[in-house]
Amino acid sequence: MKQEFSLSACIITFNEESRIRDCLESVKWVDEIIVVDSLSTDKTVDICREYSNKVYQRAWPGNIDQKNYTIGLAKNDWILCLDADERLSPGLREEIQDAIHNPGDVLGFFFPRRSFYLGRWICHGEWYPDYQLRLFKRGCAQWQGTNPHGRVVVQGKTAYMKHDLYHFNYKNFAHQLRTIDTYSTIFADITADRGKGFSLIKLLFQPLYKFIRGYFLKRGFLDGLPGFVIATASAFYIFVKQVKLWERLQNHEVKKRQR
Repeated sequence: MKQEFSLSACIITFNEESRIRDCLESVKWVDEIIVVDSLSTDKTVDICREYSNKVYQRAWPGNIDQKNYTIGLAKNDWILCLDADERLSPGLREEIQDAIHNPGDVLGFFFPRRSFYLGRWICHGEWYPDYQLRLFKRGCAQWQGTNPHGRVVVQGKTAYMKHDLYHFNYKNFAHQLRTIDTYSTIFADITADRGKGFSLIKLLFQPLYKFIRGYFLKRGFLDGLPGFVIATASAFYIFVKQVKLWERLQNHEVKKRQR
């Protein structure tokens, strides 16, 4: 029997004036749009207020904390979490509408996420299908993990949808390099503060394995030059994380000796 359920879209933002409108356009049909903005200095908030009267500003406490705060504001039966660089495909919109009205005993749904990168849609490698759990019953899930990344953990049965969530993650290659620098710094700081050790084996072999897995085993080569760039950048990201971690731990040792 078909049931009637309501849906809240939860989005976090920071200086996303160039991308947020397309995201909001793709979810303007939902019952409630909630945006939590991390004190943007551009027109992001103004654009968001064209689509919702539930736009809040809150200093950035970290990715996971901010997303859990945002879903805590939702009032409807189901919650849809999106980033500002994501959009629902038309097919995914219809699939979501069907799912929340006929969920059965499923409490969360994974979406296959397809990224647009260097002028083309990526269809292979480690970037596709890149399943993301983004739709779940309110009160049955939360964001967990380690910043800057996170994942939704559902207390119950999950299922997979067929249609894509569109992802426009990097504006250009320079943007990707800046992101690698930012995320690797966060990783190194958190890992060093937790007292976890540096691994020379990870530094030497994980980047190589990452490239081989993404480019050859996952057939990233079928995406042409963008596929090669993705595999190389992914390997480089792991290399940079380990070097920065080693650097942080060395600095900690120097400070201990100076006490």
